[in-house]
Amino acid sequence: MSEITKQKGASSSTPSPFMRWLTSKLMNYISSEKRQTKLRNKREAKRIKEGRKHVVEYFHQVDDGYSHLAIQTLSKLKAQYDIKLVVHLVPPASDDNFPEPELWKQMSVADAKRIAPFYGLEFDSQNTPPEQSLVQMAAAIFCNLNSEEVIDIGAEISAYLWRGDKEALARLAHQYGSASLDELHAKYELATARRSELKHYNPAMFHYEGEWYWGVDRLYHLENRLNALGATTNDMVPLGKVPLDKVPLDKIPLIAPRPEVASQFGENASTLTLEFFVSLRSPYTAIAWDPTIKFAKQSGINLVVKPVLPMVMRGVPATKEKKIYIATDVAREARALNVEYGNFYDPIGEPVLRGYSLYMWALTQNKGNDLLCAFLKAAFARGVNCNKHQGIQQVAENAGLDWREARLHLHDDNWQQLLEDNRLSMYEFGSWGVPSYRLLDQNENEVLAVWGQDRLWLVAQKVKELSE
Repeated sequence: MSEITKQKGASSSTPSPFMRWLTSKLMNYISSEKRQTKLRNKREAKRIKEGRKHVVEYFHQVDDGYSHLAIQTLSKLKAQYDIKLVVHLVPPASDDNFPEPELWKQMSVADAKRIAPFYGLEFDSQNTPPEQSLVQMAAAIFCNLNSEEVIDIGAEISAYLWRGDKEALARLAHQYGSASLDELHAKYELATARRSELKHYNPAMFHYEGEWYWGVDRLYHLENRLNALGATTNDMVPLGKVPLDKVPLDKIPLIAPRPEVASQFGENASTLTLEFFVSLRSPYTAIAWDPTIKFAKQSGINLVVKPVLPMVMRGVPATKEKKIYIATDVAREARALNVEYGNFYDPIGEPVLRGYSLYMWALTQNKGNDLLCAFLKAAFARGVNCNKHQGIQQVAENAGLDWREARLHLHDDNWQQLLEDNRLSMYEFGSWGVPSYRLLDQNENEVLAVWGQDRLWLVAQKVKELSE
């Protein structure tokens, strides 16, 4: 168990009023659709002026589950889009961007294996990372290949690695050669430097003209962008022989479309319980809230919301690169989901603590979820400064609470044990961040546990299966 896992208690992390205002303004600007459009147009004009092809760079980590899925899409991307694919081989990261490297590795395997069939991909392995000796073999083969060769046979190498097929890897090593350890480290250094230059840290990442796209989950954003630019290899779409420029962008078939959240369920859904782990300073929680509530109502499932302290307020570090990527990614996701989001006023520190103080009292008024919803809307969608009394009053009143009584509970500290218990419950199923979901059957046995707003569709799919 790491020090992060052991971490508990709260740090107020309260910035000065000016820094809170400045940070909020900067994040709103960085994540705005106007800025995204402006940057995309600028990059496209520069690309055309310089006569460059559409260049997509992909960063692969051989023992990362999400990378195993992503590499299976490379040949499809190359066939469908008029792009040049450049593949970089990166080592496992061990810095502040990965506070729980072992949990991350385990999650990347289990999670990637669960979602693979829904993307038409394969993940034939046990729910454990491959043996280190096989990882070294695969990495040495990858290191000896150029980008075109990785596109052609990379998925095959990765499949043998995850199956634990040492003989097959040995055959490929004999056929394509293996790099030395020094050569591998040199390639790692170059790839890591390139990724840092482009301001990222994750494996399984695609980069195109100033924007990052994580694995198969965000590939649809990249595909939509390429389609909007007309960067396709075919003049005709597969169905109907309609000229591509006459087809609405949302109708063009994608290699990795975003899975839809099911909306039809059987009667037995009401016997299931969904635990929804959230935080009042999590942008991904903010965009997951409405879809999750909608899903719970449609399915009739028993929804139990479990708040925890924000990561940064329990000692989990966050680099500048990570903050900027999250800000831009969550805004892009919010626009795709068509949820209310974007006018952010950072609630870190005292506002969050006050929110949890009010939450405990709101529970006694049967308004706990209303309070959390009102706070998230205020902080992430409506630009309300919850550090001011007027702001937190607005939150309370929007939740249907009497402010005259609510203000008496602003500094209650009886929330601490509940939030700590929720955090520990989250770690039990291998998650350390929010939003996370845990699905329980009628006997309260765990049937599914996942991290991320982009796994609500998987939860809904499981509920659909169990309820019919």
